[in-house]
Amino acid sequence: MSGSIGRSLPRRDARLKATGEARYTADLSLPFMLHAAVLRSPYPHARLLRVDTSKAERLPGVRAAVTARDASGVKWGVFRYTRDQEFLARDKVRYIGEEIAAVAADSEEIARQALSLIEVDYEILPAVFDPLSAMAEGAPELHEGSKRNVNIHVPIHVGNVDGALKECDYVHTEKTSSEEESYFTTEPYAALVHCDRQGTVEVWMPNASPHTKAKGLANALELPVSKVRVRHVWVGGAFGGRSDMFPGEYIASLLSRKTRRPVKLVYTREENSIAIRQGHSMVVETTFGFKKDGTLHAVDVTAHMDGGAYSSTGPIATSVPFLCFEQTYRVPNVRYNGYRVYTNKGIRGMIRTHGRAWACNVDMQLDLAAEALGLDPVEIRRKNALKGGETTPTRSYIASMASLETIDAVVAASRFQEKWKNLPPWHGIGIGCVSVMSGFPMGIRGGSAAIVKFDEDGGVTLISGVVDNGQGNENVVLQIAAEALGVSIDEIQLVASDTEVTPIDQGAYSQATTLVSGNAVQRACEDAKRQILEIAARSMEASVEDLELDDGKVFVRGSPARAVPLAKVIRTGLLEGRNVVGHGSFGPNVDQTREWIQNPTGQLAAAFSYGSAVVEVKVDPETGLVEVLDVWAAHDCGRAINPKAVEGQMEAGVAMGGQGGILLEALKWHEGSNLNTGLLDYKIPLAPDMPPIHSLLVEPHDPVGPFGAKEGGLSISMCTAQAYTNAVANAIGTFIREFPHTPDRVLAAIEAKRSASHP
Repeated sequence: MSGSIGRSLPRRDARLKATGEARYTADLSLPFMLHAAVLRSPYPHARLLRVDTSKAERLPGVRAAVTARDASGVKWGVFRYTRDQEFLARDKVRYIGEEIAAVAADSEEIARQALSLIEVDYEILPAVFDPLSAMAEGAPELHEGSKRNVNIHVPIHVGNVDGALKECDYVHTEKTSSEEESYFTTEPYAALVHCDRQGTVEVWMPNASPHTKAKGLANALELPVSKVRVRHVWVGGAFGGRSDMFPGEYIASLLSRKTRRPVKLVYTREENSIAIRQGHSMVVETTFGFKKDGTLHAVDVTAHMDGGAYSSTGPIATSVPFLCFEQTYRVPNVRYNGYRVYTNKGIRGMIRTHGRAWACNVDMQLDLAAEALGLDPVEIRRKNALKGGETTPTRSYIASMASLETIDAVVAASRFQEKWKNLPPWHGIGIGCVSVMSGFPMGIRGGSAAIVKFDEDGGVTLISGVVDNGQGNENVVLQIAAEALGVSIDEIQLVASDTEVTPIDQGAYSQATTLVSGNAVQRACEDAKRQILEIAARSMEASVEDLELDDGKVFVRGSPARAVPLAKVIRTGLLEGRNVVGHGSFGPNVDQTREWIQNPTGQLAAAFSYGSAVVEVKVDPETGLVEVLDVWAAHDCGRAINPKAVEGQMEAGVAMGGQGGILLEALKWHEGSNLNTGLLDYKIPLAPDMPPIHSLLVEPHDPVGPFGAKEGGLSISMCTAQAYTNAVANAIGTFIREFPHTPDRVLAAIEAKRSASHP
């Protein structure tokens, strides 16, 4: 009913997940199902001289084996110019864990036993493990034609940076670096594939964009998209790591097609860490120039990102950290050179905390400038914050963004200015801010459509391609539909994320679900509502303009007693040959000529969110341990469809961006081998590690979003990371320029400061 928006309604999946009734891909089973296992490279860089599966195929219980000889040869890449990965290595391997061969057998135990019988001859090649070494003269070439192993170079240059820096009163250069991160989703990757006798491929797998997955898999299998069906399944987390194409679904498809039986492939936790995606490590150097009043006048940035062995989402990943910055602060002169570099490590992708070395560098620069210019951290951020009605350097108009309101909210709630420079020794407080776009250009898969239909008793079925990775997207579209139709959310059935029956949708990618999918749902419901009121108008002898639909009834505005139940209107329509089916589509108003490398200018997104955070910490100078005392986070999410769901996303952002991203999380390596792939060795924050979190919703009505809503949650991941960094620096009196801020690095920074003070 009206009033569904802005209510913290329980999520439909909550009970199923809490009781264990929700079934994930690894829980599924089909008749005559086989089990698959994958042989992976033990070397970071090697030429494949011979791959022989004959002994494995003779093992009792093995039904099929596949290598690159069975593959189409089609290469995967998000863009045409980044297609560089075959899903089964053909001529050489480029990272430890790369897929070489796979088998399907009657049991997983037999399949894994068969892997030991596959014979592979390698010619080991020199390898490189960091972007700067990979770019050095004489480094081994990972891909033919990639000069200095540069995979992607994004150049953005607006204004006259060199001239503007000469005009500045304060100029400072900072260099920061961050290690790789793991997505470490609760649910490891799994794929279940059934290729039927007609050649249709049905796939169940955790994913963030079913229609994108179907298209990519169809390309790789050389099938029409209509022959690939990605089915709805529960998903145990994504964080940016479920949207790309992976070899697993392709390999399971090949094995199913070869055996004509369903095939299930379930990754171990180690495989999930090394063979899906990882977060980029980065080395970032920035030069910031300010006028004496604190106005940011010029910025020069060079970022080197370790992209691993293949392109993946390379152009997007190389661009987004800069784009979030240019949406956050006003800067008339800016130069960005982003380099994504091939190395002999696992493939890197977008992640919720993408670019922490860059984002934290920005806020470090702001705090240092404020100190040098006699300002405080709040003043300098308010002075430079981009606001609604302004345009970014790359020409995106921001219709609505409550930047100052979120800053003011966390500052007031935390009593930041009262505490700044007045805390006890080894206590610190810090602030961070960031903006995130809601959607960006994705071509023909950048929009969404929805259908709403009615049963004869007035029951509603919503059909949407929306996918829920745990953030509550299904509830979002249900609440939008309930509000638009004036019915209870419990009266709506949802058919979602099944490519055979739902219209196209961009997926839970680029923070677009609420804005794009939600708008499509609202429009479909408005179309259905129009039809309902037209049918009712005739029987009620009233004009359409005088009728309302709410509480499951159609009534005359101002005369609620003159009402007709919705079910009766639907049945009347059926008698008249009018079956009420509403259709809605929405594509964000973005510049489709904008391209990540060739033309990085034009309208990037239809809406922009803003997040601010304040963090208070206490540092133990003897151990280097950081205790987080309190976190305040404010988020401009437009109208909160479900406030508790938004708060949950904000709390998750604190966990992943701050507590994990700044204090704990990093992958450790030895010559391309990932040393901490498991739950014991890769440190993620647990419930007892989390500080008190005060979530503050700032809710200006966004003119584009459904009922004024837009992205809800992601802004907090990075602004919290920035606030953690600045709080630790405030506590110990010096910045730490490597991420994460592990105890050894905190102690080293304290000792370096002591040594500098007492040479």
